[in-house]
Amino acid sequence: MTPEEVTAVLEQTGALLKGHFLLSSGLHSDRYVQCALALSQTGVAMFLGGALARRCATGHVDLVAGPALGGIVIAHETARGLGVPCIFAERADGVMTFRRGFRVEPGQRVVIVEDVITTGKSVREVAALVLAAGAEVAGFGCIADRSRGGAALPAPMAALVALDFQAYEPAACPLCRAGGPPPVKPGSRPGAGS
Repeated sequence: MTPEEVTAVLEQTGALLKGHFLLSSGLHSDRYVQCALALSQTGVAMFLGGALARRCATGHVDLVAGPALGGIVIAHETARGLGVPCIFAERADGVMTFRRGFRVEPGQRVVIVEDVITTGKSVREVAALVLAAGAEVAGFGCIADRSRGGAALPAPMAALVALDFQAYEPAACPLCRAGGPPPVKPGSRPGAGS
């Protein structure tokens, strides 16, 4: 699957949005990727997950983990493509944790999968949980990489498409300076988008 094909899928499913958005990083942007719209279509989710599994299969993988909420579906579909179990981490009192009986065992090789990576904060938090359990982070995967090379992840990242969307500190946001409506928060994290 080429980046152009992934972009076409995101466009066809209405997942590429234009407007004024507040990202989970606290930055503002005039573009947003709402992968939930693409992943709500089961065939598309399976297709994207299979493509990501092929990119993440760079050695033995025991487990796929994703951050809630955006990473759950694509992590599951990537795990399906790899033929391994999938778990997710979620925030409890603002701290990323494994709950619901999910565990990472010492020595496991874990791929961490998210829908969109901008700063990499959520996947780094999941990576810290994996490492604290005595497991290895085998790599990272995402549908869309918005990081522009700035996510600073501790293992290689596989992305289906790199999106070079501008992101601005709120004080430097041209949309705010133009006096338009305030940014919307379409993501899953309270008070922010993805």
